[in-house]
Amino acid sequence: MHHAKEESIYGSWMLEELHEHGYEMSAGTLYPILHGMEKDGLLNKSEVNVHGKIRKYYRATDKGEEVLEEARAKAYELFKEIK
Repeated sequence: MHHAKEESIYGSWMLEELHEHGYEMSAGTLYPILHGMEKDGLLNKSEVNVHGKIRKYYRATDKGEEVLEEARAKAYELFKEIK
């Protein structure tokens, strides 16, 4: 959600970003998550023709940004408890 708030993202880019941070996730896991977030109104999707293929870009909605801020606050509270 953080990246989708900053700029439009697409699935294969997100898989690479997760990999750079040490997370291994398959497309079969990521895409249903993105679709669910879109269905829940957290992401907007736009389709762009890139070299003859349709690429789906996702961007955070206002609701998605609110959920991100709530998640950050909860994660910070948990971090303080662990520390």
